[in-house]
Amino acid sequence: MDKITLIASATMGLESIVADELRALGYENIKTLNGKVEFEGTIKDIVKANIWLRCADRIYIKMGEFKATSFEELFQGTTKIAWEKLIPVDGEFPVTWISSVKSQLFSKSDSQAIIKKSIVERLKTVYNVDYFKETGPLYRIKVQILNDIVTLQVDTSGEALHKRGYRAKNNDAPIKETLAAALIYLTKWKGEGYPFIDPTCGTGTLPIEAALIAKNIAPGVNRRFSAEKWPLIPENMWLETRDEAYTFEKEDEGIEIFGSDIDGQVIELARDNAEKAGVDHLIKFEQKHLVEIYNYTKSPYGVIISNPPYGDRLEDQEKAEKLYRLLGDVCRKFKDWSYYAITSNENFQKEFDMKATKNRKLYNGGIKCYYYQYWPKKTRKTFTYG
Repeated sequence: MDKITLIASATMGLESIVADELRALGYENIKTLNGKVEFEGTIKDIVKANIWLRCADRIYIKMGEFKATSFEELFQGTTKIAWEKLIPVDGEFPVTWISSVKSQLFSKSDSQAIIKKSIVERLKTVYNVDYFKETGPLYRIKVQILNDIVTLQVDTSGEALHKRGYRAKNNDAPIKETLAAALIYLTKWKGEGYPFIDPTCGTGTLPIEAALIAKNIAPGVNRRFSAEKWPLIPENMWLETRDEAYTFEKEDEGIEIFGSDIDGQVIELARDNAEKAGVDHLIKFEQKHLVEIYNYTKSPYGVIISNPPYGDRLEDQEKAEKLYRLLGDVCRKFKDWSYYAITSNENFQKEFDMKATKNRKLYNGGIKCYYYQYWPKKTRKTFTYG
């Protein structure tokens, strides 16, 4: 395969951030769509995107796109795609995910079966075989049908990219690593000698992602991907990209990251997670009440990010809103800092007692949330907020 179109899928609201990540990695011809970002590359970019993207959900190869209003058109359109350039004779190629929105092909199960049959028929002709055992590497096929336009994709990532490998399996964490990284990107914080505080850190996702960003540690450098088993991609390409990523890591100097929570048990989990991520030496986790974060630093500038309880259940709402009031009181005493909070509670600004400088709609685990961003009136030239 020479030039290919790749798709970085993204949580709704994060598409522009993923596009910015791709530009920073040197990609051009980027197309931002709902829930995904398309970009051009080669097989080497499958490796690079999986290892380096912090805010994307998965990386797909876009195999083809065509209009289909009948099952015959769906079959013929799928058959025209050169699947053999990607899938070897022993490859396993299930159609694992399909959606159909505002399209005449509304039966997902029928469309799924026809696409599978079409690929089989194409590969039978190419490989001159009658039956595929599918005992080799895995090529999961994703199908999106929107307004009668069929888009066929193959997953290169396997497990979603938010699974960096440092979070304990039994963690009941309220925020994905990819979303946490995006929240930090929106602050423009990169370390730079300015403190970072999460006063409601739970199991530590935000401080850990902050440490990975400050150190410029590639988020996928220590995990594995489905495409690593593909014969199309040489093993040394993965090795070289990982080795190169290690050379881009920054020194520890000037990194100040603090995480606190009133629950001592989750603080212990946070420490364990940070150790698994290799950044435990960069983060000071403590069991503290929210009002005690004054003791962390005397720096005149810095960032506070909080993912406080949402209070979605009626009995928890009063407690959550009391916490928002306290958070507002605490944050305002950090006069020239910027502070940020993500919550689904639409009363947040009222309880926080301050209108946000900027408010961005995001989705956390399918829940519609708002990212309230508060920027100081006075900022330093070396640190751009927002």
